[in-house]
Amino acid sequence: MVRYGKEHKSETRRRIIETAGRRFKQDGIDGSGVSTLMKDAGLTNGAFYAHFTSKDDLVTTAIADQLKAQAASVVAQAAPGRAGLEQIVRGYLSPQHREMLGDGCPNAALLDEIGRCTNATRQAYTDGVLILIDGIAARMAPEDPSSARVKALSLLGLMAGTLQLSRALTDSQLANELLEQGVNNALALLDAGQRV
Repeated sequence: MVRYGKEHKSETRRRIIETAGRRFKQDGIDGSGVSTLMKDAGLTNGAFYAHFTSKDDLVTTAIADQLKAQAASVVAQAAPGRAGLEQIVRGYLSPQHREMLGDGCPNAALLDEIGRCTNATRQAYTDGVLILIDGIAARMAPEDPSSARVKALSLLGLMAGTLQLSRALTDSQLANELLEQGVNNALALLDAGQRV
């Protein structure tokens, strides 16, 4: 029997988490069985339990990972200040983001299911959203980010809801117009007074 080191186990776990995150966003949590997730990761079903106690454990871990990645790759990489906020809004509410379910935002893809998940998953989601909105709030009000926290959460809600609705529409022209209006609404929210 071949023995693998800790590094191999860690890399395998990472591959499962990343693969599951993409699949959950593409097909939903309920639409993604353990066997499909493991096949996507190039592993057998039996290997699953060497890394996770249950599918709920994987869901919790993958959602936390997806939100952390979004904060690191979208929010942290945006330009400073107002320009960075506009960059985030325009990238989020773009036709390209709408079309990339598996590589897009976990908020827009999974909100309806997360609300029905275990408390542990909902807590991991909450913790991840707080990191995300704290990064946005720091751009909104660098001198006092906590004062902009609710406004940042409202911005995230506006963007996620707009993206969800745009994805659901079969009329592509209407879906694009909705995204454009969503950008206008988000920018108006950003430009509104600093009272939250």
